[in-house]
Amino acid sequence: MLLMVLPGAIWFLLFAYLPMLGTIIAFKQYRYDSGGFWASIVNSKWVGFDNFKFLFSTSDAYVITRNTVMYNAAFIVLGLVLSVAMAIVLVEIAGKRLSKLYQTAMFMPYFLSWVIVGYFVFSFLSLDKGLINRTLEWLGMERINWYSEPGYWFVILVVIFLWKMVGYNSVVYLAAIMGIDRSLYEAAMIDGAGKWSQVRNITLPMLAPVMTIMTLLAVGKIFYADFGLFYQVPRNSGMLYSMTNVIDTYVYRGLKTTGEIGMSTAAGLYQSFVGFTLVIVSNYIVRRINKDNALF
Repeated sequence: MLLMVLPGAIWFLLFAYLPMLGTIIAFKQYRYDSGGFWASIVNSKWVGFDNFKFLFSTSDAYVITRNTVMYNAAFIVLGLVLSVAMAIVLVEIAGKRLSKLYQTAMFMPYFLSWVIVGYFVFSFLSLDKGLINRTLEWLGMERINWYSEPGYWFVILVVIFLWKMVGYNSVVYLAAIMGIDRSLYEAAMIDGAGKWSQVRNITLPMLAPVMTIMTLLAVGKIFYADFGLFYQVPRNSGMLYSMTNVIDTYVYRGLKTTGEIGMSTAAGLYQSFVGFTLVIVSNYIVRRINKDNALF
């Protein structure tokens, strides 16, 4: 049985643990021409925290940090509520075939790449041929140049993310609900409890540990942004940077412009450190409230 764990263990070793040795680049002015990969790391000039200063001393530091945290907070809260609600609704569907059909339909968007989703969104928001603008024109209203109006994009990006991810995330809660002892619901029905009462007094309390763990894991990535969502869907429009520029896209553009590997490594280390700290603090708070729901 342990051999089944081996592929996953090798993956984590190669792509999660060994790369940690490269975090030293965050404190160096990395140069490609200093020999091989490891030789270039050793021979590169030590600059201390200069890469971090360069990253967060710019005028965009507040905007990218605000956007990253703001979007992820919305994703965590709304994603949790909608995923749990969707799982509960799917369980209550009487027809098994119909339930499977709905599950498949809501699961499919997860497998679409953000490039495809970006073109899908463009077909709705295009100024000339977009479905929404054509509808507005048919109603006698003016067209909206969506890709130059940043005020709309907080709602657009949140809706697109939820449409793509909620179906996938609901599978975890659906599996947890299926594992609840059915005798609890039967006893509740004998006592005269309706569907909402069963959900409130049985389903949600039984889901609380899973919801807590999933939220703690999501909090650990609150300083990470889905690059494809914020780069492909807004089509890298400079007019939208005030609402679509996040840490990941900012580092990518900076890397393309300056080639500063050290700065991008510093950003990744900063994101990991903040995420680790938030998980530890959040888990400590959960343990103080209810030890059984804590992650560790």
